[in-house]
Amino acid sequence: LLVVLVNIALQPIVFRFADAFLRADVASGIADVVTLLIAIGGISWLTMARVIRGQVLSLRTLPFIEAARAYGVGPRRMMINHLLPNLIGPIIVYTTLAVPQAILQESFLSFLGIGVQAPLPSWGNLASDGLVELHALGIQGMTMRWWLFVWPCALLGLTLLALNFLGDALRARWDPRSSHV
Repeated sequence: LLVVLVNIALQPIVFRFADAFLRADVASGIADVVTLLIAIGGISWLTMARVIRGQVLSLRTLPFIEAARAYGVGPRRMMINHLLPNLIGPIIVYTTLAVPQAILQESFLSFLGIGVQAPLPSWGNLASDGLVELHALGIQGMTMRWWLFVWPCALLGLTLLALNFLGDALRARWDPRSSHV
């Protein structure tokens, strides 16, 4: 709901900005995509920030940070040399798990007609167009084109599944607690 509200609030602003430089039809498509990206990205970074903050708080209590502090390492150098290398794993893993969520949100909003609009392709748009074809299921003499609905949904599901497997493999690679010895 928050993504929808942000999308509705930002779309006129982005459209006015894009309309100043581009044709109206191109500006409308760009405004849809940009506001959707801002809305989804603006909402989903909050969870990532909370995860990273928790990691920093747990790393802060470890002996190597106390040793670096006792040695006189400054905050900037401690962040770059000690904290950031230990945060790269969780950042990469969380990003690979957040991307499927963003794809699913965009597809769902496009399916409802709120996200990316018809000239631009989206799995949500394609599934929405294919849903109309399923109505021919019970009508005698109508040709049902089921693949217009099944293929976008199946490929969306396979993409989300593949990205989740990638995130799981990266978690196994980068998370020292889940290493297999």
